[in-house]
Amino acid sequence: MAEQFLVLMADWDNETQRILDGWYKELQNAGFTGQQTPGLPHHISMSSYPLEMEDKAKALVQKVAGGFAPVKVNISHIGMFAGGRILFAAPDKDPGLDRLHEACDMGTVQEHPWTPHTTILIDEPEVVHSALPIVVRTFKPITGTITRLHLCAFWPTREIASFELKG
Repeated sequence: MAEQFLVLMADWDNETQRILDGWYKELQNAGFTGQQTPGLPHHISMSSYPLEMEDKAKALVQKVAGGFAPVKVNISHIGMFAGGRILFAAPDKDPGLDRLHEACDMGTVQEHPWTPHTTILIDEPEVVHSALPIVVRTFKPITGTITRLHLCAFWPTREIASFELKG
């Protein structure tokens, strides 16, 4: 399958990655694996772009990362998108995260309005719904820090660029 689009992601710090890995490990221990893309760090997707914008997107990622310090964000709740296929952890509304998101905008048309979230599980609705009690039992609000931006192309996954927030 040919690549179809680019996604700019904001990655969590190592400690937050460890905690999110723990939540997912609890699901795996209960027999859930999901259909999410393997090998990606836990992140918040900031924006998507058409493939032909790769050079502009890479330049933007580098510029934004250089202009932003790491962003602390409270991950306070869990949610599910319409259709019930995606279960996620979500941050409180946060001005720093909003500014980072705005800086990542290149005016491309997004398929859906931006909802900041970190995916926990993607699967068929009945599978996701049956995993919900485990996530509810495991989930505890945390404060995480966005420390890195990275740009990937999808299907298949190809990492293009990655930059630490340095501003």
